Amino acid sequence: MHTTEYTYRNAVGLLRHKLMIRPDESHDLRLHSATLKVEPAPSDIYWKHDVFDNSICFLHWPEALRTRRLGIVSELDLTHHPEGQPLPIYSLDSAAEQFPYAYAAHEFPDLARFTQLQMPDSDRKVDAWARRVVSSVDSKETLRVLDAMTHVIKEEFRYVARHEEGTQTAAETLALGSGTCRDFAVLMMEALRCFGLAARFVTGYLYDNISGSVRGGGSTHAWCSVYLPGAGWVEYDPTNGLIAGENLIRVGVTREAEQAIPISGGFVGNADDPIALHVDVSVHAMPQHGCGAT
Repeated sequence: MHTTEYTYRNAVGLLRHKLMIRPDESHDLRLHSATLKVEPAPSDIYWKHDVFDNSICFLHWPEALRTRRLGIVSELDLTHHPEGQPLPIYSLDSAAEQFPYAYAAHEFPDLARFTQLQMPDSDRKVDAWARRVVSSVDSKETLRVLDAMTHVIKEEFRYVARHEEGTQTAAETLALGSGTCRDFAVLMMEALRCFGLAARFVTGYLYDNISGSVRGGGSTHAWCSVYLPGAGWVEYDPTNGLIAGENLIRVGVTREAEQAIPISGGFVGNADDPIALHVDVSVHAMPQHGCGAT
């Protein structure tokens, strides 16, 4: 269950809100049911697909409406990886086994924008950090390098919760030595793009049924995916050192972090009207489906 609540000092009007909270069904995810409760009730709710084919919901309210509270509750019942996630090593193309690798001519036009650096780094500190990490890995097998980078970020950087909007640049995360899950995902994406690899930002939910020690629970979570020829888009969570698996429940994928805001919108009122924003995400297993549900 994903709960978001805004409270305001004075009654405000509500402008259009955009929600990225519902995953699309695929071979690795079956959506059994999805409910959305909004208070005050919108006059219009409609669904679209964005440029990345994510499922997007738009909410509209009457112009005359005024409220001191906006509550949005999304509940999903789903099965994740019902057939079991195969390790990417079994399907990796031979041409991509050694790091770094080049994409085939017929795939590169569709991947090109995902291979390009998206953030300023005039001193090339991200590039230097990425090459240090890669050089420290004894084997230059692609999967070993990606695994190592995922765990280096988890080990070298301090996780801190940050409720302010926005995402740090990869260079800022290096300078601070800390960040949120969004910041760590962006760092890994930009580091891999230094080598020409295609990387995407992933937003979704985190489920841990074993250790109870994962970082990033209780709110929406973020990680990245990397395009591996033969294996496709493989997900890496540098916040927790996770690779693919049932722990990561994908909701949306984008080129940049700024394109993956779970809930965004505006209000009509004074700048100091917002009092608080409360977000809570709970994920638990449903025995009848044998799955993680949120």
